[in-house]
Order: sequence, then structure tokens, then C-alpha cells
Amino acid sequence: MKHLFLIALLLPLAAHADDYLLTIKDHRFQPAELKVPSGVKIKLSIENQDATPEEFDSYSLNREKVIAGHSSASIYIGPLTPGRYPFTGEFHSTTAQGVIDAQAN
Repeated sequence: MKHLFLIALLLPLAAHADDYLLTIKDHRFQPAELKVPSGVKIKLSIENQDATPEEFDSYSLNREKVIAGHSSASIYIGPLTPGRYPFTGEFHSTTAQGVIDAQAN
């Protein structure tokens, strides 16, 4: 019973994350630059419209996630300090590049 209570307390934390969408199309992230507010938790929804998988990879965000072709995935990041956080698609790193720009409110 204690475990259910703790889960119920933690669920609203994920629900309050700001939601942002990245799309992978033609082995490119769209938008290539995503502006987000600093200091808040972010839910990054990534939709892969290509037939092949792609890996969202960001050393500065400490995140890696493979997104199968024609599917989507979500990654939670932050709260971020103001700054720029680059990311790449590891399977198509020459074209799949982007940056998250966390801006002070």
C-alpha cells in the first residue's frame, strides 16, 4: 500500500513537464534548433517519420535513445541551466544534427 501511495505522489511530477516535439524526416531533426525555457523539466517527444531507425544522442544532456522507423519515443530532460545543448542522430550524424537552446525566462 505504501508503494502505491508513493507512485501516486510521483506521477504528477511527470505530468507537469513541458512537452516539445522533434521530428526526424529525411535523416534530419526538425526543428534543428529547439528553444525551451530553462529551469523546467522538459518532455521531448521524438517522432521518426523515416523508415530506418535513428538514435537521439546527446553527450551534454546525458541521453541516448534509439527510435525505430515510423515510431516515436519520449525523453525527459532538465531542468536545464541556460545554454545550448547539441544532439545528433548517431546513425546519420552528418545530417541529423540539432541543438536545444535553454533560455532564461
